[in-house]
Amino acid sequence: MAATETAKNVLGGPLKLCGLTPRTGYLRDGCCQAVAGDSGSHTVCAIVTAAFLAYSMLRGNDLSTPRPAYDFPGLKPGDRWCLCARRWLEAYEGGCAPRVVLEATHLAALDTIPLALLIAHADHVADDPAGYLPEDQSNQD
Repeated sequence: MAATETAKNVLGGPLKLCGLTPRTGYLRDGCCQAVAGDSGSHTVCAIVTAAFLAYSMLRGNDLSTPRPAYDFPGLKPGDRWCLCARRWLEAYEGGCAPRVVLEATHLAALDTIPLALLIAHADHVADDPAGYLPEDQSNQD
């Protein structure tokens, strides 16, 4: 069985593909899987922006420059990419967190980022985003 068939997203459903162009994920399989040995926890499927790419470069992680030796084309605004959960949270705290694809964000991201915060930055949410929250969180202001 493929990892995406057993892995869960932050909404409790099956983990969906984040992106193949460019090929993302710790395993470069297109999915933001939680993988043993991935100390960065590349579990957040984000749609990168120019502001995030600039922020990331300032933090020492240049995601824009192509690196052919690693078969990395460099990212541009609009690309989907599996981000480290801590880096996404850091960008949020810095005011430039990119939008996330909840269905393609691994459940393990919740070890670092509250679900409500991910929902607030979701690229596509239902008309009632509170419906995504567990009952004990849905009525909080």
